[in-house]
Amino acid sequence: MIIWVASFPRSGNTFLRIILWRLYGVRTSTVYDVDGVAARLGPDMIGYEERPSSIEEMRASEKLHFVKTHRQRAGEEDRAICLVRDGRDAITSWAHLTDGPDIGAEIRTMINRRDEAGTGSWGQNVLSWLHPPVPHRVMLRYEELIREPRRSVKKVLATLAPSLRPLPDAHIPTFAELHQVDDGFFRRGHTGTHSDELPEELHQLFWSRPDNVTAMKMLGYSRDG
Repeated sequence: MIIWVASFPRSGNTFLRIILWRLYGVRTSTVYDVDGVAARLGPDMIGYEERPSSIEEMRASEKLHFVKTHRQRAGEEDRAICLVRDGRDAITSWAHLTDGPDIGAEIRTMINRRDEAGTGSWGQNVLSWLHPPVPHRVMLRYEELIREPRRSVKKVLATLAPSLRPLPDAHIPTFAELHQVDDGFFRRGHTGTHSDELPEELHQLFWSRPDNVTAMKMLGYSRDG
């Protein structure tokens, strides 16, 4: 059985994988052939493991497999933790991670994505997992994850994997600890970062996308919030 650890990039996916590893002893693989995050931070930091078999074989297995993905929805009947963050924060953070010479141009490119396959745009990605809602795909908000990591993840897994039990004396690293490990990857770690990083022109461009508008309204994020 597969449980997807699904999100648009820079929505807290790595922190969630760290929590799964530290709190439950659950290792995660990735849908991609190379896990760049594990290569950057170290496999033991995030509890990375190579995929033991193909996605189809993992899906048919009785064993539980947690698999990271930034792609749009994969497998209609698959269970998934759907991690969501304000799209403006996620896109801005992703652009900064690229470390390109023109952050504004990176953000514009990300907003204008039209890919039907792969990651797609932020709004496309979120809607592919959460619309229409189904019980076996459970939403986890970035705000909840960083505010109450232990409680929020336990709540999600009580629905998707009730047989799992937290490890005694598990330590979940704080953002300050993670920032010391890699301050370029764990950059700011709070909500509303777009407010001082996203130019007004690009803010308007973000809201010009109908899929972004639909997803933002569905998640309860306002233009001014």
